[in-house]
Amino acid sequence: MRTDIFARLDREPEPPKIEVPRMTRTRLALFGGTSAFYLAMVVAVLLSTWLVTLDWKIMLFRPYQQWPEIHGFLDYYVVLGQRGPTAVMVAAWLGWRSWRQHTLRPLLCLGATLLLLNVSVGAVKLGLGRLGPHYATQVGSAELFAGGDIFPSGHTANAVVTWGILAYLATTPRARRYLSALSAVVALGVGLTTVYLGTHWLSDVLLGWAAGLLVLLALPWCEPVLAVAESRILAMRDRVRERLRDRRRLVPSLPVASGGPRPGFFPPRPAGSEEPAREPVGVAGGRTPATRS
Repeated sequence: MRTDIFARLDREPEPPKIEVPRMTRTRLALFGGTSAFYLAMVVAVLLSTWLVTLDWKIMLFRPYQQWPEIHGFLDYYVVLGQRGPTAVMVAAWLGWRSWRQHTLRPLLCLGATLLLLNVSVGAVKLGLGRLGPHYATQVGSAELFAGGDIFPSGHTANAVVTWGILAYLATTPRARRYLSALSAVVALGVGLTTVYLGTHWLSDVLLGWAAGLLVLLALPWCEPVLAVAESRILAMRDRVRERLRDRRRLVPSLPVASGGPRPGFFPPRPAGSEEPAREPVGVAGGRTPATRS
C-alpha cells in the first residue's frame, strides 16, 4: 500500500461511505429566511424604494473611476463568476472525484445545480426585464420591464452555486468549513466586482446572492432523484459492457503463425445463388494454351 502523498491521487478500491446531506431544520429555516429576503428585494425594486435610490447613488459615484488602479485586476477576477469557464473547471475536478470514488453523484449534483440556477434565475431575469446601469434611461427609475436581463445578477448567483457545490460535496466537516468560507469570499468578491465595473446594480447582486444560496439549500430535496438517476445510468453502463463482452466471445479467434498468411473472411452466400464453375483463364474449348519453348 502506498503511503506517500501521491497515494491520494489513486482510485479508491471501493466506493467510500459518504453521508448525503439531509434537509434538516436548520437548513429549512435558512431556506425560508433566504426566500423571504429574496421576495423582499424583488418588492423593494418593484416599488422603487430606497434600494433603487441607493443603486443610483452608487452608479453615479462610478467606483471604476474612483479607484482605476484595480480595474485591470478585477477584469480578470470577475471571470470567476462566468458560467462557462467556472463550469469547466469545477466539472473537471468533480469528474476526477467521480472516477476516484466510483460514483456519479458529484457530476449529477453539479448538473442539477446548474439546471436549477438557469431555470430560476433566467425566469426572473426575463420576467422583470431590468436594464443595467450602462443602459439606464431615466435617473431614479428602477428600469424594469424594458427588455433587460440583469436582475438578479447571473454572475453572482453562478459564483455562489459553482464554488458552493464544492463545499456541499466535501466529505469531512473540516473541508466543508474551509470550502464554505472560500466560496463565500469568492462569491462576495464577484458580486462587488460587478458593482465596481458598473455592469450591475447593487440590488442585482443582493438578489443574486440569495438566488444562488436558495439553489444550494434546496439540493437535499434533489438527492433521491439523483440517486435514482445514478443507479439507472450505472445499470445502463453495465448492460452495454455485457453486450460488448458477448460480441467479443462470438468472434472466432484463429491462431496465425508468425509471418504466415492471415485467414480471410468470406461472407456466406445466400441459398440458391451459387454461380456455375468458370473455366480457367486462357482455356478455349477445353484446350490448354500452348506453351512457348
